[in-house]
Amino acid sequence: MPPLASRLDFAVHAARAAGDVTLQYFRRDDLAVELKADDSPVTAADRQAETELRRLIAESFPDDGILGEEMPEREGKSGYRWILDPIDGTKSFIHGVPLYGTLIGLEREGESVLGVIRIPALDECVYAANGQGAWYVRGDRPPEPARVSNCRSLKDALFVTSEVASFDITHRRRAYDRMQAAARLTRTWGDCYGYLLVATGRADVMIDPIMCVWDAAPMLPILQEAGGAFTDWKGRPTIHAGEGAATNGLLLEEVLRALET
Repeated sequence: MPPLASRLDFAVHAARAAGDVTLQYFRRDDLAVELKADDSPVTAADRQAETELRRLIAESFPDDGILGEEMPEREGKSGYRWILDPIDGTKSFIHGVPLYGTLIGLEREGESVLGVIRIPALDECVYAANGQGAWYVRGDRPPEPARVSNCRSLKDALFVTSEVASFDITHRRRAYDRMQAAARLTRTWGDCYGYLLVATGRADVMIDPIMCVWDAAPMLPILQEAGGAFTDWKGRPTIHAGEGAATNGLLLEEVLRALET
């Protein structure tokens, strides 16, 4: 099996294993929540799930690098680097909302080439690797192609985001107001679930003004392979901009005009 294909197969199974770890803590009354230096929450579920991902990677691909949200980076020597977010949407997780996810991305020589979004509590997963298409799985059903919508105008579009306050924090509230005014419907079905919705054609646009690299890592290959686009707010395809815009591609130019600040 080619190296990228073998890593994709591995990543899908690893995301399930880590997601299963999070489910052991989900909606538990005794779940302890700590605040990190940036005031974002973290739990034992975050740490244990990342520990499991790192263990699996070290066993299967010991020469690959690893960058995760909760633990120090491990340098590699293969040219591959895994980027991990064990629980994307920890605020949803600690409130018992099932829209949180486990994210796995992979870079090869600095290029984003593979991504997995797994929503453990809903048993949904979308995954992709460059040149291998994007695929959606729900429960025990066989994988089916993941495809973006064919919506051609924001007036007909569903626009989702993670948190309205993040537009205020980054002094970009006008961009949010323009998007909300232009879209047919606006909802905060955010964090990684919003990107899964765009990749599977159920939402048309997902915008975040604040993203760490582990939030964005899977999105570029998934959206591209699903026929859409993941870019920064200037239209550049990257996971390193600290912001993100996912569209079905057809709406990209209209969205970028709305996001101009």
